[in-house]
Amino acid sequence: MSTSAHREPGRFLLISAPAKINLYLGVHNEKDERGYHRVDSVMTTLDLADVIAIGPADELSVHTVPPSDFPMDQNSAYRAARAMGEAFGRDANFAILIDKRIPQQAGLGGPSTDAAATILGIATYWGVDARDPRLDEVARSIGADVPFFLYGPPAFCDGAGDRVRELFRPLTGTPVALVRADGPGVSTVEAYRCFDENPPALPPLEPLLDALRLHDETQIFAHVANNLAPASCELNPQMAEALAWIREQPEVRAANVAGSGSTVFAVCTTQMAAEAIALAAQERGWWGYAARMEKSGPFVAAG
Repeated sequence: MSTSAHREPGRFLLISAPAKINLYLGVHNEKDERGYHRVDSVMTTLDLADVIAIGPADELSVHTVPPSDFPMDQNSAYRAARAMGEAFGRDANFAILIDKRIPQQAGLGGPSTDAAATILGIATYWGVDARDPRLDEVARSIGADVPFFLYGPPAFCDGAGDRVRELFRPLTGTPVALVRADGPGVSTVEAYRCFDENPPALPPLEPLLDALRLHDETQIFAHVANNLAPASCELNPQMAEALAWIREQPEVRAANVAGSGSTVFAVCTTQMAAEAIALAAQERGWWGYAARMEKSGPFVAAG
């Protein structure tokens, strides 16, 4: 993450807020003192991104396009702005408009990346150093994946998935097909409830971390895993169908559920293969998108 010098009043920023996929998601049985499951996660960002416009205003407001179906003060960007104001003892009076391109309840980190982009934007306006530990504290207070999005390269996170432990060389340009079947999304709370009823074993983590340290792509994609996926698939049979379908497509190196769903992804050998899968999904009436892995988290695109 990087911030520039203090912005002049009246100027606005455009910030790109990328989606993510989990190359590894390992949910433990035990919970921490907050009641959250212990989670090991390896995430990487994609070039699918929300776009956030932020500028000074008389009061804090957050709006989305298309409009949200829940109150403004429940939006992750709103909560991030309020938390920034509390952390730095300032009035977070900004108008924030979010162009939503990342599907909701998709497991792609939309609310978390929006919050991280808001933290970055306000830090930029206020001239706050990117290494200020208060930014990470604000991010952790909003949600599990938000600290990851402040960094962006592939990262190993533990705790409740909210503590960044190790960063790795980016897998920039690696093609990824994203597919989301029709129907309702998967509630993360419900996915964890279902997980608790019959917790699957943890998949091996160290082989993936070793492969990332060596930048051995063959081994990286051989160890993609998600032990929350069975619970999510049980709750969403359409997603289970999409996962089985995408695994059968040509030139797929690895495929799994993104987070708790309801998107499934396939790491592909070529961008053409990812585009073919996305198109075939659309022809089935599903949402499909051909993405690439990115090297960074939210960044100021204009302003």
